[in-house]
Amino acid sequence: MVVEGNGRADSITIGVCVMEKKVFCSPMEQILERLRAFGEFEIIIFGDKVILEDPIEMYVMTTQHLEKYGIPVPNYALVNREYPYQELDYFIEQEDFVEVHGKRFMKPFVEKPVNGDDHRIMIYYPNSAGGGMKELFRKVGNRSSEFHPDVRRVRREGSYIYEEFMPTGGTDVKVYTVGPGYAHAEARKSPVVDGVVMRNPDGKEVRYPVLLTPTEKQMSRDVCDGRSYVCDVNGWSFVKNSYKYYDDAACILRKIFLDAKAPHLSSTIPPSLPWKSNEPVQPTEGLTRQGSGIIGTFGQSEELRSVIVVIRHGDRTPKQKVKLKVTEEKLLNLMLKYNGGKPRAETKLKSAVQLQDLLDATRQLVPPTRSGRESDSDAEDLEHIEKLRQVKAVLEEGGHFSGIYRKVQLKPLKWIRVPKRCGDGEEERPIEALMILKYGGVLTHAGRKQAEELGRFFRNNIYPGEGTGLLRLHSTYRHDLKIYSSDEGRVQMSAAAFAKGLLDLEGQLTPILVSLVSKDSSMLDGLEDASIEMDEAKARLHEIIITNAKAKNANEPVEFPWMVDGAGLPANASQLLPKMAKLTKEVTAQVKLLAEDEDEKLALTNSFSRYDQAKAFGKTTIDVARIAAGLPCGSESFLLIRFDITQIPDVYDSCKYDLLHNAHLNLEGLEELFKVAQLLADGVIPNEYGINPKQKLKIGSKIARRLLGKILIDLRNTREEAISVSDPKFTEDEATFLPTKESEYQQKLQTRNEDGRRSSSTSEKSLDQEDEDDRETKYRLDPKYANVKTPDRHVRTRLYFTSESHIHSLMNVLRYCNLDECLQGEDSLVCQSALDRLHRTRELDYMSNIVLRMFENTEVPLEDEKRFRIEMTFSRGADLSPLEDKTSENTSLLQEHTLPIMGPERLQEVGSCLTLDKFEKMVRPFAMPPEDFPPAAAPQAFSGYFKGSGMLERLASLWPFHKGATNGK
Repeated sequence: MVVEGNGRADSITIGVCVMEKKVFCSPMEQILERLRAFGEFEIIIFGDKVILEDPIEMYVMTTQHLEKYGIPVPNYALVNREYPYQELDYFIEQEDFVEVHGKRFMKPFVEKPVNGDDHRIMIYYPNSAGGGMKELFRKVGNRSSEFHPDVRRVRREGSYIYEEFMPTGGTDVKVYTVGPGYAHAEARKSPVVDGVVMRNPDGKEVRYPVLLTPTEKQMSRDVCDGRSYVCDVNGWSFVKNSYKYYDDAACILRKIFLDAKAPHLSSTIPPSLPWKSNEPVQPTEGLTRQGSGIIGTFGQSEELRSVIVVIRHGDRTPKQKVKLKVTEEKLLNLMLKYNGGKPRAETKLKSAVQLQDLLDATRQLVPPTRSGRESDSDAEDLEHIEKLRQVKAVLEEGGHFSGIYRKVQLKPLKWIRVPKRCGDGEEERPIEALMILKYGGVLTHAGRKQAEELGRFFRNNIYPGEGTGLLRLHSTYRHDLKIYSSDEGRVQMSAAAFAKGLLDLEGQLTPILVSLVSKDSSMLDGLEDASIEMDEAKARLHEIIITNAKAKNANEPVEFPWMVDGAGLPANASQLLPKMAKLTKEVTAQVKLLAEDEDEKLALTNSFSRYDQAKAFGKTTIDVARIAAGLPCGSESFLLIRFDITQIPDVYDSCKYDLLHNAHLNLEGLEELFKVAQLLADGVIPNEYGINPKQKLKIGSKIARRLLGKILIDLRNTREEAISVSDPKFTEDEATFLPTKESEYQQKLQTRNEDGRRSSSTSEKSLDQEDEDDRETKYRLDPKYANVKTPDRHVRTRLYFTSESHIHSLMNVLRYCNLDECLQGEDSLVCQSALDRLHRTRELDYMSNIVLRMFENTEVPLEDEKRFRIEMTFSRGADLSPLEDKTSENTSLLQEHTLPIMGPERLQEVGSCLTLDKFEKMVRPFAMPPEDFPPAAAPQAFSGYFKGSGMLERLASLWPFHKGATNGK
C-alpha cells in the first residue's frame, strides 16, 4: 500500500497495489471497509494493468534484499545465461550434484527461474532416494506439483537460481506482517510431498493459523523493517472468517498511516470500533476437552499425548555377499583413487560414479562369456574368475546404480615398498586387497504394500477420532510428526511407504522420503557396540547345539522357560543340521540349473540401459511376465549365491523368500528345507542377541542405547509441553504481536529463571538451548483463533524405522530391565502373560513394531505421578509361514506375494497403570545420557531435522538425572 496526504486526516489517500482478484475478494474488502469506516481515508485501487506492466522482479533480487537486512536464506548460486542453452564454463552438472563457481549443491536441490513471473520450480532428487524431479507450479485444480521419475538433468534453456533443499516436514508457512509489530502465520500442506491441494467445501485451500517461534517473530519484524514501503498485507484473502485479524489489521494500518502523514492526529484506537454495530456475529464452537476414544483406565478425562513407534522394515530380497581377494592393478588403483592414495586404508564404493568405475574395471578383467578353455586353469584361478564374473553381473543388474542396496568394500591386505614415481625415495603400494560386495536386501513390492497398509492401520486405530481423527489432527497442526530411519535403503523406503499410508498421501515414494524422513544411522544402524558380546553368545550357542547340552534337561519342567540358556532351541538341533545341509545341496543343484538357463536367456537380450529407472528400488508390482516365463520374481537372477551361505538365519531367510515369491519355480525339497531351517532359526535368531535374559539385556542395552535415550527425551518433551499448556500462567497473547528486541531478550531471561511451570526435575536452560527448542518444535495450531472443537488437543508422534537387531534389542531391554542389579526387587515392565507370549514368539518378522503411547489424565493434579501413563504394545509383524493353512484371506495375500501383519498385543495387564515416572526409572540405566552422545555428523543429503551440537545441549538440558544420581532423585 502507498499512502499520500497533505497532513489533514480528511485528505489521506491510500493506494492499494494488489492483483484485482485479491483486492476484490471478501477478506481484503473486510479490511478496507474497516479503514473506510474510520472516515479518515480515501482508498484508490490500482488495477492489474499497473502491476503487469511493471518490470519483472527476480528471485535473486529478493534473496539479495533479504541478505542485506540479515534475514537467513538458503545457500544459493546464480546461473545467468544470455541465450538458451548457452554453455558456461563455471557451471558443472554431475549425476548427484551441480557446481556453480566452485559452489557445490548436492541433490536434493531446488532450481528456480530468475524470471520471477515463471513459477515452474524444480526439485531434483538423489539416486540414493530413487532419483527423479518434482515440478512445482501454480495450483491447477487440486494439483500443485508433479513428480517426474525419469527427469534427472537440470534445465538449460534459461537463467536459474540453485538452492539447497530445506526440509520442512511437509509444512509450508506463510507469514503476513502488518507493520513491524504484528504478524499472522498460516500453515498449509507443502506441495513438495504429494502435490495434492487440500480444499474446503468452498473450494479455498485449507490453511490454519499457527504459532510462530521467537526466532521467526524476529525474522518477521526484520523483513518488515527492511521493506521500502509502509506495510504488506498481501495474502489476507486467505484468512477466512478471521474477524479478530481484520480488526487488528485495520487498526494497525490506521495508526501507521496517521503517524506517517498526520502525526498531529491521535492514532489511539477508539473505545467503540465504528464497524462493530454492523458486523455479523461470528459463529463459535465450544472449546471442550474430549476423551481420546481409546481404552484407558481414566475414562473420558484422558488425552493421548504421544505415540512412539519402533518399526522393522518390510519384506525384502535376501541379503547377499561376495568375498574375494584381488591382486589386479586396476582394482588396487581404484582403491587408492577413492581412499586418498593411502595404501593401508580401506575404501567404500557406494555412489553411482564409484560403482561405474568398478564395473568398467571388472569388464576389462572378465571376458563377457565363458570361453570353454577355463578348464585348463587351476581350481583357485577358476573360482576367482567366477567371483569376478558375479561382481560384474551384480553391478550390471537393473541397468543403473542405486547406491543404497549395492556397496563394495576394498580392504588392503599386503603391501610392498617401491620407488616413488616422481622424486627420490620409496613409497608403499598395496599388492593384495579383500573385496567384499554386499547387495540384495531391497524392499520388494510386497514390502511396500505391507508398510503402506500398516500406516493405514495406525491412522485408523492408534489415534482418537475413529479413522479421520489423525488426518484432522495433522491437517490442523495439532500433530507433531517426525520420522527417522537408518541408512539402509529398504528401511528408508519402508518409512516413506508407511508415511504415505499414515497421512493418506498420493504418488511415488521419493518425494515423500526426502520431505518427511530423516536419516540417523548412529541411532538406528549398526551392531559394533555389542559385537564382542554377540560373538560370545554365538560361540556358546554353537557349543549348546553341537554338544546337545540342552537336550539333557529338555523334559524337566521349568517355571520360566525363557530363563534357560539357549531357550527356544529344538532338542534335536544337532540332528537337524546335517539334514539341512543335505537339503540345501539338493535345492542348490536345481537352482544352479535355473541360473544357467537364465544366463542363456539374458545373453540373447539387448544390453541394459544405465538409466532404465523402471526397476529402481525393485518392482512396485509383481512381474507377471517373468513368472510366466518360468523366471524368478523381481529380477532375482542369482539364486545360487543366496544358498552359498552356512548361517542358519540366511538359509531360512532365502527359503521363506522363495516360497513366497518364487513358488512357481517348484523347487523340489524347498518346503522341507524351509521347515527344518525354521525350526533351527526359531532358536538361533533370538539367542544371537543373548543366550539368557541377563545377556540379552546387556547386548540389547548396547545396541539400542542411543535409541532408548532419544525415546526418554521424546516422552519428557511431551510431558513438559503438556504441563506448560495446562498451567494457568501459560499464555499465548504474544503469538501475534511481535515483541521488541529488548522485550524479547527480557522475556527469555525471565523464562530461563522461571521453574514454576517446569517440573522440578528439569534442568535450567540457556538462551541458546531455548533457540534450539524453537528450531526443533514443529508448527502448532494457534488455539485462540482456530475454528476447531479441541484446539488444545496435541499429539506428538515419533516413528523410528530400523532393522531386526534393534527390534530384538529394544524388546529385550523392556522385558528384562528389572534383572539389572540397580533395579533388584522391581517388577518387569512386561506382565507375566506377555513374557510367556514373547517366549513363544520366535520371530519378530517384517514390519514388527513396538508402540509406546503416553496418556494424560487431566483430572488429577499436575504433580500426581498418575497424571501421565505409558501403554505398551507390540506386533510380531508378518509372522505367518508361507505354508500355513490357506484361508480365503491369506490365499489372496499369498497370490500377491504378501504375508499379513499380525495385530497388536498388549505388554501389560488390562487396567494396569504404568506411570511415566516408573518407565523412566526402569529404562534410564540402559539409555544413553546426553553427555555420552558423540558429536553429531554433518547433515546428510536429506537428513531433515536432526540437529548438530545444539541438539546435544538440548538433550542435556532436558535430562533430569545424571551420572551419580541416586534412585532418580
